[in-house]
Amino acid sequence: MTEIRLARADDVDAATELLDAAMLELDRAAMARRVENESVLVAESGERIVGVCVLDVGDGTTEISQIAVHRSRRARGVGRALVESAAETTAHPLTATFRPQVRPFYEALGFAVEPVEGESNRFRGVLR
Repeated sequence: MTEIRLARADDVDAATELLDAAMLELDRAAMARRVENESVLVAESGERIVGVCVLDVGDGTTEISQIAVHRSRRARGVGRALVESAAETTAHPLTATFRPQVRPFYEALGFAVEPVEGESNRFRGVLR
């Protein structure tokens, strides 16, 4: 079974490696700061981190800045569970900016999606 929880200090390396494998950039020191600020969720299966969601909490919004799921666990609801947990933990609308390839993922979760003005290859989604 997969559990979604706040990341702990001992999750920093695994979470950083998972983002790196997905070609998303967040160095270890930045990940450690985010974990300390309680802005990282992880999906844990057994004792292994199989998903990570990094959040940016701002004025009136919470943005998914990075989300990644281990290749072996994709299309099994891990990403959905991370986003749903993020939505449950914030009092603000949940937002994300993303590439066209992942637009169906966000739309399936109920995000209202629009093109980012001036960027032909980016979309922004809002979940209220």
